[in-house]
Amino acid sequence: MDLLNSIVNQINDVLWSYVLIIVLVGCGILFTFYFRFIQVRMLPEMLRLLTEGVGKKAQGDAISSFQAFCVSTASRVGVGNIAGVAIAIVTGGPGAVFWMWVIAFIGCATGFVESTLAQIYKLPRGNGKFHGGPAYYIQNALGQPAIARLFAILISITFGLIYNSVQSNSITISLQTAFEIPPIATAVFLCIITSLVIFGGMKRIAQFTEFLVPIMATLYILTAIVVIALHIDDVPAMFALIFHDAFSPQAAVGGGLGTAIITGVKRGLFSNEAGEGSIPNAAATADVTHPVKQGLVQSFGVYVDTWLVCSATAFIILLTQQYAVGGKLTGIALAQASLASVFGALAPACVAIMIFLFAFSSIVGNYYYGEINISFYEGNVKLHLLCYRILVVLLVLFGCLAELSLVWNLADLFMGLLCLTNLYAVARLAKYARIALDSYLRQKKEGIKEPVFDPRDLGNERGVHAWGVDK
Repeated sequence: MDLLNSIVNQINDVLWSYVLIIVLVGCGILFTFYFRFIQVRMLPEMLRLLTEGVGKKAQGDAISSFQAFCVSTASRVGVGNIAGVAIAIVTGGPGAVFWMWVIAFIGCATGFVESTLAQIYKLPRGNGKFHGGPAYYIQNALGQPAIARLFAILISITFGLIYNSVQSNSITISLQTAFEIPPIATAVFLCIITSLVIFGGMKRIAQFTEFLVPIMATLYILTAIVVIALHIDDVPAMFALIFHDAFSPQAAVGGGLGTAIITGVKRGLFSNEAGEGSIPNAAATADVTHPVKQGLVQSFGVYVDTWLVCSATAFIILLTQQYAVGGKLTGIALAQASLASVFGALAPACVAIMIFLFAFSSIVGNYYYGEINISFYEGNVKLHLLCYRILVVLLVLFGCLAELSLVWNLADLFMGLLCLTNLYAVARLAKYARIALDSYLRQKKEGIKEPVFDPRDLGNERGVHAWGVDK
């Protein structure tokens, strides 16, 4: 295990220090200008579309816009929002929080592009159901099936296996800290309930996340508001510390400014997933009248994840001052200690329950990204799906028993490979998302309340299969 961890760490150093920072930030800035700061000017429309979809039920087996948003948020809002933020602060200092905010802002534009493309190039499956995502637009729009299969394999491994081991690892640590539950007991319980949900299909997953996600996110943000209210006098100093350390990190941050930036970007990306190519898989399942609708809804999810939930964790940790830059107390344990300093002995138990809800919802959402891409595997799809579900359960078991550093380093490695594959395709196809956006805005300007997508507007209908002229 130590040798594997060392090898993965060395690869990550090169990948994240020299390649991904340039590609991620570069694409985010490019899309921000190319789509004319869509993350700012279209914010009111994002909120309108999101609130409009709450409570709406789709017909048949179709997935509503809000359900698709909840599936993606279930994957986004997980232990990265709690353990990941704690690790970022301890490793990169308070300044890492600022760089998480930055990557979320520019990532919002990237998220719009990839989710809109997923909607344009989704495939119909009958009875109102759709599948789509980067593997689909790489194969159908770019005509590169080999790269599409590579992406399908990478996302299945990354989310269904590697990321789910991170989630189960965090659940195990939190339950052991709060209730002294042995890891093997947690492993058995998690494997059973994971099996019950993932073998139930997409409709059950959508219904499960639609119920759970709003509740858990609201409870966590309310908890943070209480902590902020109790430390209101310290809030100005906290913001001053974040902005100061973003450009002048504390001496305890090995590597200085570079470490603060890289740590913030890595943990921010792990949390909001913008550019990874994961969110488009959920975005494509929604039944909407225009691709841009879901692109805007999913784009807003980056703000929900990082600017709300991740910031909630950062404020809790910084205001309670239980952390030490470069210290040993990190991850879930640091979050529990921070809340214990405010709410007393019951806090670790409450955090453990919250972690369980966040992480288990992510396990469910992560699994679905792999399921969508199973069709790209050659051979018996049903057999592949069965084997994949079994592997997901086994990696949940592995995560419960593995070391913290190894599962996080593996997550960083596969996250990087996913980003490079997806952003290659998104950069080449971005012009079609821009055409779709112009079509949407033109119809809104003409007074059309529900814009309808006409694929002929693209000027190139290659790979478009779910959108008829009469739709």
